[in-house]
Amino acid sequence: MSLQIAVLGRGAWGGTLQGLWQRQGHRVCSWSRRDGVSPVPLLADQDLVAVAVAMSGIEELAARLAPHWPADLPLLSCSKGIDPERLATASQLWRRHLPTAPLLVLSGPNLATELAQGLPAASVLAGDDPLLTGRLQQELNGQGLRLYRSDDPVGVEAAAALKNVMAVAAGICDGLGLGANAKASLLCRGLAEMGVVVSGLGGKPASLYGLAGLGDLLATANSSLSRNYRCGLLLADGLTEQQALLRIGCTVEGARTARAARALAETQGWNLPICAQVLQVLEGEVSPQQAVQALMQRDLKPELVP
Repeated sequence: MSLQIAVLGRGAWGGTLQGLWQRQGHRVCSWSRRDGVSPVPLLADQDLVAVAVAMSGIEELAARLAPHWPADLPLLSCSKGIDPERLATASQLWRRHLPTAPLLVLSGPNLATELAQGLPAASVLAGDDPLLTGRLQQELNGQGLRLYRSDDPVGVEAAAALKNVMAVAAGICDGLGLGANAKASLLCRGLAEMGVVVSGLGGKPASLYGLAGLGDLLATANSSLSRNYRCGLLLADGLTEQQALLRIGCTVEGARTARAARALAETQGWNLPICAQVLQVLEGEVSPQQAVQALMQRDLKPELVP
């Protein structure tokens, strides 16, 4: 079935989704802040609205759209991160403004450049309504992007958000030339930290090992196409956070999520040492080499896995 889809946000991910769905035969229109017009008219006569804006833009956009949102119009949240001020995932931000709207999440190891080139990938569609999730899985699944379904949107989002911090750490590790042993250890312990946040926010541990968790971690922690990984490489090369962000020229959600992780750890009493060290490097409090040393010199403990 061909759908009428509005994509809000025309950055790398939003533009890729627009092209992907158009190739599948869906009728797609899009909006960007750069257009200088209101997105409200796009809500009319749509089967689905997919939002792929940066986390920093969600609150303002949600407030603008909420009074005009059709009651039965599904929203597909495609943003990854945790808001450092409200300590909420993207769907949680939307839910505050649209408490009854049908809401789903799309996430997975989906590097936009590869998808735009027509390379195959898989993703997970997560929602609370199994009938809606199953229907959209069938309608949005295509040759370029295979979809799986989940009933754990918050767990999917939390895993996807925290993996960005670990991708920054992986970039630092590779940038310092620490080797395969160190990187494997880092990602394994990073997965454990991701599990702390997934469970702490009410997600299911299984989501940690799915496409949005381990799958996305493997992609973003090993590819120069990942902004977060490139940010880590630049930090290891001696650049400051601002210099690295300027060099990349796009949003790096791992930096914002690291700050959200620190706030969550402080308020909830969570132990997130890798997130803490990444943030200290970002804020110039320690060098990348000192961060590695601090992690290696932590007190010995049993290996605990989620």
